[in-house]
Parts: sequence; C-alpha cells; structure tokens
Amino acid sequence: MDVLVIGAAGLDVKGQVGGPLQMGTSNPGVIRQSPGGVARNIAENLARLGVDVALITALGDDWPGRYILEHARQAGVNTEHVLVRPDFRTGTYLALQDQEKQLIVALDDMGAIQAITPRYLHDRRRLFREAEMVVIDANLSPAALEMVFRLAAQYGRPVCADPTSAPLAVRLQPFLGQLHLVTPNLQEAYALLGEVGGSSGRPIRLARRLVAKGVQLAVITLAEKGLCYATLNESGNLPAISVPIVDPTGVGDALTAAVIFGLLEGLPPSEAVRLGLSAAALTLQCRHTVCPDISLERLYETLVV
Repeated sequence: MDVLVIGAAGLDVKGQVGGPLQMGTSNPGVIRQSPGGVARNIAENLARLGVDVALITALGDDWPGRYILEHARQAGVNTEHVLVRPDFRTGTYLALQDQEKQLIVALDDMGAIQAITPRYLHDRRRLFREAEMVVIDANLSPAALEMVFRLAAQYGRPVCADPTSAPLAVRLQPFLGQLHLVTPNLQEAYALLGEVGGSSGRPIRLARRLVAKGVQLAVITLAEKGLCYATLNESGNLPAISVPIVDPTGVGDALTAAVIFGLLEGLPPSEAVRLGLSAAALTLQCRHTVCPDISLERLYETLVV
C-alpha cells in the first residue's frame, strides 16, 4: 500500500440558483449530488492516479453510505477498513452556489467520523506500518488525531493534512511540527497559526511561518490567484491555470491529492505543487466532485496548456 487516507466521507449535495437569489422563498435552480468528503475525495483522486490507497472512514448502513462505498471500490480505493454501522447517518455536505458557481453558504454534517476512535485506529496499526504515507483531514477528533500522529511516528511514516475548514484547522495546531505537508487556504492558514480571522500579511509569509513551526512543505491555496508554497530551502508563488468554471467543489482536495502524488513520485516541491494546480484546473471544469478521468497524462496536458 502506498497511502493510508483517514477522515470524512459523505454525500455532496450542490445547488446552483438559476437567477438572483431571493431569501425566504424557493429559488429555481439545478441540484446535483455525488460522493464527497475531504478524505474520500483525496483517496479517490489518488486511486485514479494509480496510487495504491486504503481509506479509513465511517458510513451509515443507508443508501448514501452504500452508494459512496461502492463508488469508492469502483474507483480503486481499498474500502476494507471503512466502518459501516446501521446506527450511523452517513455524512452530508450541502452547498448553495450563485449564478457564477461561487459558494454562497454550505453546511456539513460529518458526525459519523467521530466513530473513528483511537482504539479503532490502534487496532489497525499494521496499516500505518504498511503505508508509505498517511493522509488525514481535520474532521477527525483531537483524540483520533493524536493516535494518528503517534502511530505514524512509531513507524516513521510522513503525515500530510488537509485542514478542511478554518474552525477545524485549529485541531492540527499541536501537530504542525510533525506534518510533512499541509494544504490550507488563506483563512485555514491563519487558523493553523492561531490567528483565526486574520486578514493581513502576504500569504508567502504565512507559508514560511508554517515551515518555521515544523511543517516540511506548506502550500497555501489562493483560489483564482493560484497558490504559494514554502519549504526550508525554497518558496514561491504560482498563478492559477485559467479555465472555465463548471463546479468548484472538490478543487482543493484534488490539488492536495496531486501534490501528494508528486511527492510519492519523488518530484521536488516546486514540481509537485504544479501538478496540484493542474488537478485543480481539471476539477474546476468537471461537474463531479472528483474528475472521473483525472490521470497523469491529463495533468501534464493541462500544465502545457
């Protein structure tokens, strides 16, 4: 196994209004659904890029859970260690987008992931031993995160993290010195640094500050402005690849997965983050949360364009 991914899985329900949003009433629009959840999205992207990946998450024994599980299997994700229980409600992410496909507001209901306890992870410690890399999202409980980092350290495995959201990102603060890679957006970066609500300072300086706290590679995503990154030895800003926007859901997860793929392939950070930008551009043009035809060939084709 190349990568062990641990975190949330759920159903993405995305609604786009067909005209100016009118509050307090029903609005005509288009509603779509697809498998989602940060960890699950990263796992599917990696599997479609040819990585041998196993997923630990929690699902209900309901139709969304069965749908998500079967979709992951068909994508090539090892789901043997997914916890499925009839008393769980499968997680859901509900997003409302405006006419330009920009997010207005979103809700997430990912309570099932709290069933991934320290004991559940410890009982599957051989997966940490067998993996080349561990990837997490910040939906995990603080106790579960502590166990992840303990097991990863025990077996000498690097840990990559997607902070998921600014409120959840603070859970990663105690572990910054143990992170191989972290991929926050701007507000999540402030949260990681203990500055929730921060809005000043150049993003590249935030990336360097994360590295100063022990992160080996910090990548801060900046939406249409691209990204900035930093390591102990280098840092830089890269512009986004300009493409038509179909749906922005899952773009950050695709970027994270492609950077991880690049690191697994031994690429230098400057090249790995370029693959991440390419994956983001591909996903922006796709109606699905994970672009079903993402591949290394398509990533490099997008870079050339």
